[in-house]
Amino acid sequence: MKLADLDIIVTSPPAPGWGGRYWIIPKVTTDTGIVGYGECYAASVGPEAMCAVIRDVFERHMAGESPENIELMFRRVYSSGFTQRPDLTVIGAFAGLEIACWDILGKDRDRPVHALIGGKVNDRIRAYTYLYPLPHHGLPDFWVNADQAAESAVAAVAAGYTAVKFDPAGPYTIRAGHMPAMTDITRSVDFCAKIRAAVGDKADLLFGTHGQFSTGGAIRMGQALEPYSPLWFEEPVPPDNVNAMAEVARAVRIPVATGERLSTKAEFAAVLQAGAATIMQPALGRAGGIWEGKKIAVLAEVHNAQVAPHLYAGPVEWAANIHLAASIPNLLMAETIETPFHDALIKGSIRVEGGQITPPTGAGLGIEFDEALARAHPFKGTGLHLQMQQAAVSYHDANVFEGGAPRTE
Repeated sequence: MKLADLDIIVTSPPAPGWGGRYWIIPKVTTDTGIVGYGECYAASVGPEAMCAVIRDVFERHMAGESPENIELMFRRVYSSGFTQRPDLTVIGAFAGLEIACWDILGKDRDRPVHALIGGKVNDRIRAYTYLYPLPHHGLPDFWVNADQAAESAVAAVAAGYTAVKFDPAGPYTIRAGHMPAMTDITRSVDFCAKIRAAVGDKADLLFGTHGQFSTGGAIRMGQALEPYSPLWFEEPVPPDNVNAMAEVARAVRIPVATGERLSTKAEFAAVLQAGAATIMQPALGRAGGIWEGKKIAVLAEVHNAQVAPHLYAGPVEWAANIHLAASIPNLLMAETIETPFHDALIKGSIRVEGGQITPPTGAGLGIEFDEALARAHPFKGTGLHLQMQQAAVSYHDANVFEGGAPRTE
């Protein structure tokens, strides 16, 4: 069995678009006719350019190869062009193709992917959700309204979730780490206080920042939030500054989490070795795929750290995350996004029930991907999957982060 053909589907979730402006789904077919689906989360270039990279990676390093030889193909890609270092775009392209290879292998052997990567350790996977607006909440006001966030948290707990994530500290920008405005700290404390009061001890609070603060700014923010005992302080400084993150981790009594924007075990190893974080958040469509995710989990285990796979993408990456999560002993939880479009794209084959996910038992990723639906929603915009604000944060007016919701283009 050899990898033979590649097709790439770029689909755009309907508004409000939780999960980004578009999702890139490689479809790989073998010479025996088995089809595998993956998802690329790396999106530092537009989808047309990214599709060209995916095709180049496939044709140069994977076409004609056995889908079993994942380690060999990874080494080819990692070393491509005399690099041998993490390259977000190239590794992101490989990651989506690699996930498709596991889908193929599982279908060929009539086994779920988790059975091929060490077997199932976790019968049920704890899920967490971002706090999204309820139907009666308005945008963009929701993102700066602590009372509405508390209502959303209560609804999440009623649905069975035991952890909720929110990020009221202002927008992420293209600029270097900044000092938060005092109003940003006040608003963040208000969110934590009201959400904690609303859910009590029924749910953990997960505080996100998108790597936007200077070292001192992150410490000020984190220390202000300590009385509400968040489970994690996510990406408090830009993700490329491991030493600064370690300084924050030493100064703040909240576990630091990071990994959404990291690629390969090399970058995660640096974080662990520096003591910069104790919760790893690989996004498998960016970090290198399922096998690389397994290696990241092993590194974390040795450092007594836990893994919480990240998701701000579509349901194919989610499926890959769930198979990894099922197979590792140091799982903390897994992010999920529940929208009708996410559910319909995989025909309800994986769902959150009572705040937990049951790993699929079907062959491969265990999903039924609806190609027709995906192709019926092509991406027609010009923006990237996510975009950072160019303007500096304000110390006079309110800073509003719109929760990753794509603007109408």
